[in-house]
Amino acid sequence: MPQEPEPLDADHLHFWSFIDHAVDRVSRELPGIDPLAMRLVLTFHRAANMLVYDLESAVHRPRGWSWPGFRVLFAIWLSGPVEAKKVAELSGMSRAAVSALVNTLERDGLVSKERASYDGRAVQLGLTEAGLHAITTAFQAHNAREQEWAGALSEDEQRTLIELLGKLTAHSAHFDVRHRT
Repeated sequence: MPQEPEPLDADHLHFWSFIDHAVDRVSRELPGIDPLAMRLVLTFHRAANMLVYDLESAVHRPRGWSWPGFRVLFAIWLSGPVEAKKVAELSGMSRAAVSALVNTLERDGLVSKERASYDGRAVQLGLTEAGLHAITTAFQAHNAREQEWAGALSEDEQRTLIELLGKLTAHSAHFDVRHRT
């Protein structure tokens, strides 16, 4: 049975110290949990959120895009012309979210829609000339910011982290991981 929580002065917690607090408290209250796995996932999640927020606010919002808008343009740029369902898969988003974003990006003159030659019901998405210019210019700024983030690690450390993340995601095939389809 969980213990009564100790009084907490939450004013002393911050974004990163909350991980220590959470792991310590949950370890005391639920002795069967794996504190190392908990710390790994909390740290990974917070770091990913921090990085995405920074990229979105420093690079994409000033261009009038959200992070999802960038992901859609990026997927169309590198795989287009392409169907919306494939953009959803490549960007890790729902079809409904991609559809709504594509409508906005089309209205903004960045994305075009055309009937697929192989199936009159299918719609192919592509970038307009303005869309191509916008995404390539934005990606240069995006990559400059990526370099700032990656600069905390040596090239060997970057490769090691990439390998470890690959190993982590490949391992998901061994249990019932939910994926967007």
